[in-house]
Amino acid sequence: MSVNSQRRDAESAIPPTDTPLLRTLLLTDLCDSTEIVERIGDAASAKLFREHDKLVLELQQRWRGRLIDRSDGLLLLFERPIDGLGFALDYMKALKPLGEANRIDLRARAGLHVGEVLTWRNSVEAVQQGAKPLEVEGLAKPMAARLMSLARPGQILLSPVAEPLVHRASRELGERGDNLLWKSHGRWKFKGVPAAQEIHEVGEAGTAPLRAPKSGPKAWRDVPFWRRPASLMAEAAVLALVAFGAWFFFKPEPAIAFAERDWVVVGDMRNLTGDPRLDESLEQAFRISLEQSRYVNVLSDLKARETLQRMQKPEGTALDRNTASEIALRDGARAVILPTVSEVGGRLRVSAEVVDPNTQATVYAETADGRGIGSALDSVDDVTGALREKLGEAMASIQRDSKPLPQVTTSNIDALKAYALGESAFSRGEFANAEGYYHRAIDLDKNFALAYVGVLKSLNARGRASEAMHYLEQALMRQESLTARDRAYLQGWQARMTAPHKELEAWAAMAELFPDDYRAIMNAGYLSFARSLYRQALDYSKRASTNKNRSQQRAVMMKGDSLMALGRFQEAAAAYKEARKLDDKNAVSSLLRVREANLRAASGSPALALSAVNNQRFDKDVVSAPFLVGIGVAAGNWSYAERQASEYQRAQEDTESLALANGLMIESLRWIRTRNKTMDPAFGKALRMSLAESEGGKNFSPANDQALIHMYAAILALRMGDRAIAGDIQRVYEAHAEAITDPEVELLWRTVQARQKLAAGHGGEAVVLLKRLMAENPPVQTRVALLDAYKAEGNMKGQLAEAKQLRKVVGQAYIEIGCGWCQQSLNIADSVTAWLDIAEASARLGEPAAAKVAIAEFDKQWPQSTLPSYLRSRREAVPTLSSIGW
Repeated sequence: MSVNSQRRDAESAIPPTDTPLLRTLLLTDLCDSTEIVERIGDAASAKLFREHDKLVLELQQRWRGRLIDRSDGLLLLFERPIDGLGFALDYMKALKPLGEANRIDLRARAGLHVGEVLTWRNSVEAVQQGAKPLEVEGLAKPMAARLMSLARPGQILLSPVAEPLVHRASRELGERGDNLLWKSHGRWKFKGVPAAQEIHEVGEAGTAPLRAPKSGPKAWRDVPFWRRPASLMAEAAVLALVAFGAWFFFKPEPAIAFAERDWVVVGDMRNLTGDPRLDESLEQAFRISLEQSRYVNVLSDLKARETLQRMQKPEGTALDRNTASEIALRDGARAVILPTVSEVGGRLRVSAEVVDPNTQATVYAETADGRGIGSALDSVDDVTGALREKLGEAMASIQRDSKPLPQVTTSNIDALKAYALGESAFSRGEFANAEGYYHRAIDLDKNFALAYVGVLKSLNARGRASEAMHYLEQALMRQESLTARDRAYLQGWQARMTAPHKELEAWAAMAELFPDDYRAIMNAGYLSFARSLYRQALDYSKRASTNKNRSQQRAVMMKGDSLMALGRFQEAAAAYKEARKLDDKNAVSSLLRVREANLRAASGSPALALSAVNNQRFDKDVVSAPFLVGIGVAAGNWSYAERQASEYQRAQEDTESLALANGLMIESLRWIRTRNKTMDPAFGKALRMSLAESEGGKNFSPANDQALIHMYAAILALRMGDRAIAGDIQRVYEAHAEAITDPEVELLWRTVQARQKLAAGHGGEAVVLLKRLMAENPPVQTRVALLDAYKAEGNMKGQLAEAKQLRKVVGQAYIEIGCGWCQQSLNIADSVTAWLDIAEASARLGEPAAAKVAIAEFDKQWPQSTLPSYLRSRREAVPTLSSIGW
C-alpha cells in the first residue's frame, strides 16, 4: 500500500464531526533546539531537521500514527497506546545516531496520555493559508503537554491512564517489551487539573534516565501539608521529634512490603555492551554481592532452573521479567531483581530493577556509572547496596556485612567469568569440567579464594579428598578476603577434612548465622542423623523442607528417615509420601520406593515389604542395594538377600570402597545364617590392603566411610571369634588412637574395645565401658554389644532391659547409616533375635506370659521353616516352651 493511500485511509478514519474520540496522544519536544541552531548554523540545522522529519515520517508509518503538529516538537494521535509507546521508544533511540552524525547530543522529552479528544478538519481555504489539516482539542491534550514539559531529556513519562494499558500490551513488542524499564515517580499536580496524578516512566536500559522529574510552575510534586516546612516549621520540628522517638520502635515498610529474610529471584543479567566477558561474570558478581546480606535471601540459580523444568520450559529459557516473576510466585519469593549492564555515553552503566512479581511493575530501580570494564564490580556493589537499603535493610547492617566485590571475588573479570562457568558446571554435576574452570580462574588470579574452594569441592565430589587438602590450605590462607557466608562455608569444609569432631558444630554455626542457607542446614541435618541425633536431624530437615531449597525432596526424605529412626512410623510414612509428590525425576524417587518398603518391614510387615520390592525394578546402586538385602533378612528370605548382595557386588566390583562395604555386608549375611568362625580369605585380604593404605598415608586420617567399615568389620570379626582380622584392625588403630577424632568412628572404636574385653572373658569390664556409651546416642551394634555383655555375665535383668531397648529402637536398626548401611542386615537380624533374648530372660525371671508373647513375635517375623539350625535350636531351648504348652 502506498504512503498516500495509507494517509488517505488514516484521514478517512477520522469523522468529520466534533464527536469525542478516545485516542492516545504523544507529545515530544527536542531539547535545546534553539541552542543547536546557534551552535551548528542555519544550513546544517536545515539539513538536520530534514533528516529528522524523514525519521518522523518513517516511524509514523511504522506505528500507524497520525501526525497532527510538527515543529521542534511533535503531536501525534494513535489508535492504540502500545503504538504510541513503540513510536516514542524508536524515536528516542534513533535520535542518538542522528545527533552523533552532526556532532551534537540530540535528545527529546515525551509525554504519553490516553483520553478523549475532539477533532475537526479545517477548510481547504484555511489549510491553504497555513492552518493544520486536522485540529485536536480537549483536556487530554494539555495533560499530555504537561507530561512532556515535565520530562527530563531522554525521558518518556506516562499518565496513570496510559501506564497500565501500555504495560499490559508491552509483550506485543517481543523481547524488547520484556526488557523495558518501568518506574513510578509518585503523585504530581498539574496546573489546571484538579486531582493529583501518579506519573510513571518507561524506557530502555542505556537511554532512560529513571530519575524523578523536576518540579516547575505548571507541574509539581504532590506533597502533603505536613511535609511543607516553609509553612509549618514549628509543626515539622515537633513531627521530627516524634519521628525520632518512633524510629526506635517502628521500621518503615518498603513499597513492596519486603521483610527480613524474604526471598528474591535474580533474573538473567542483560548485557547490552556486546562484551562477552560480562555475560556470566557480572551475573555471578551480582549474586555474590546480594548474598552478603543477612536480610535478603537469593533463590539459587539451580533452584530457579528446576522450577523452570516444572513449568515445562525448555532448557536455557531466559529468566526475564515474565519468567522470573512466575518463578517467584511459584517459589514464594517476594521480589524479582533484573540486572542490566550497558554502555551510555562512553561510560559503563550497571542498573537493576526491583519488580513486584504479582504485577510485574518496577518498584525500584538503581543505576551506577563507571569508566571502563574495571569499574563494573564497584558499580554492582553500589547498585546492590542501594537496593538492599530500599528493600528495608538498615544501612549499618549493609556496611557491617558487606565487603567490596573485588576483595571477596577478584578484580579480574576473566577470572570471575571462569569461576561463574565452574559454578554452572558444578551445579550440573560436571565435576571434572568445573574443576577445569576453577583452575583457569586461579591461573588468572592466584589470590582468588573462591576458586580454590571450587577446586576443593570438585575434587572431593570426585573422591579425591587427599588432593583436595592442598586447595583447602590455599583457600584458608586467603579466607580473610571471603564474604562472611563463604568464610563460614570454608570453615565447614575445614572441619570436615581436618577435625571431623567439629564439623557438626561448624555447619550448625553457619546455619545459625545464615538461617536460610540450605547448604549449612542440610549438612548439619545429615551429620546429626549420622550421629544418631535424630531429634536434632528432624529439626534441621523440617527447616530445609521448603520449596526454596533446591534439595527439598531430599530434605523431606531425611525428615522421613529421622521420624523412622525415632519410631514414629506413621509420620515417617506421611513424610515419604510428601517426598514422592515432589518427584524431580531423579534417583531420589527410586530411593523413596525402597525407603517405603523398608519402613513397612520395620513396622512389622516384612513379607509385604518383600512382595512390594519384588514387583518393582531397582538399580543396584550404592543406596538401594543394602535396603533390598535388609528387607530380605527381615522377611527371613535368605536366598533373596544373598542374591541382591551378589548382584550388587558384581555391579560395583570396580569401585574399591563400595566393594569393601559390600563384602562386609555379604560376610554379615553369611554369619547370620551359619555362625561361621572366620571371614572369607578374599575379603580379609581386601580389608588388610585397605588398612595398609590408611596407615601408609602422610598422616593417618582414613576417610570417614573407610574407618567405619574397619570398625564394623572388627565388631563382626570379634562376634565370629576371628581374632586375626580383629587383631589387625585393632593394632593399626591403637597405634594411631590420637587420630580417631570423628565422633561416629570414636563411638564404634570404643565398642570394639568393649567387644575385645568381652572376647577375653571380661564381661563386667565390657558392661562398665558400654554403659558409659549409652548416653551418647550409640549405634545399634553398641547396644547389641551391651546385651551380649549382660548375657555373658548372666545378668537376666540387664539382658531383658537391653533386649527391650533394641526392640524400642527398631526403626534405627533399619535406617541407621553407619558404613553406608553395610551393617543394616546385622542390625535387623539382631532386632529380630532380640525377641528370643526377651523370651529367655522373661522365662528365667518368672514371667512366662511375656516369654510366650516374645516367642510369638519372633515366629511372626521368622517362621520356623526359614530358621537356620542354630536359631531353631535356640528357640526350642527357651525354658518356658514346654511349660506353656508350645
